[in-house]
Amino acid sequence: MHQVKIKNSKQEFNVGKIVCLGRNYLDHIRELNNAVPDRAVIFCKPATSLLANGGVIEIPPYSNDCHHELELALLIGTTGKNIDKNTALSHLAGYGVALDLTLRDLQNELKNKGLPWEIAKGFDTSCPLSDFVPANDINDPNNINLQLLINGETRQQGNTNQMMRSVEEIIAEVSTFYTLEVGDIILTGTPAGVSKIVSGDKLEGTIEQVGSLQVSVA
Repeated sequence: MHQVKIKNSKQEFNVGKIVCLGRNYLDHIRELNNAVPDRAVIFCKPATSLLANGGVIEIPPYSNDCHHELELALLIGTTGKNIDKNTALSHLAGYGVALDLTLRDLQNELKNKGLPWEIAKGFDTSCPLSDFVPANDINDPNNINLQLLINGETRQQGNTNQMMRSVEEIIAEVSTFYTLEVGDIILTGTPAGVSKIVSGDKLEGTIEQVGSLQVSVA
């Protein structure tokens, strides 16, 4: 069983679903030449994709184009279905820093064939994740800065105010498709600047008020 923690507390959560939101930042949609979606693009990662802070990313041998995607992570603390966006934040236990790693070559191959592409997103170590800060520590999750450094150089920089859907709207929409249970995690999308990572790279993701995540590539 995979677990995540709340910083500076004894709280631990058994991880259930990892639900990810794609195409939630316009600049990222444009850099990949994707269409702007009418509704949320949702996919899932297995809990086995998790990688703890300080861990080592293992890029599978069947891919030569693994991309980083820095994201704000939400930890569900109260179960809900068809959650109203006006009460959505009350379902959160915490916020974390996450990377959604993507085998872009495999994803594009599968998309071109009209096939599901979750295996390009859900490989082992594809979801590096920090510990979580308590939800009450963040005044406004829809206006916090994100930055990703690769080997000390900025690759991604943005703010959650650039998201097409707010944190409240994300929770509400996801909960119409899946019952959100205690220990579920939602990744909220990535700003522009995604690019390839290679062996030896050192990644440091930082989200204002939330914390940082440091991992390397084998």
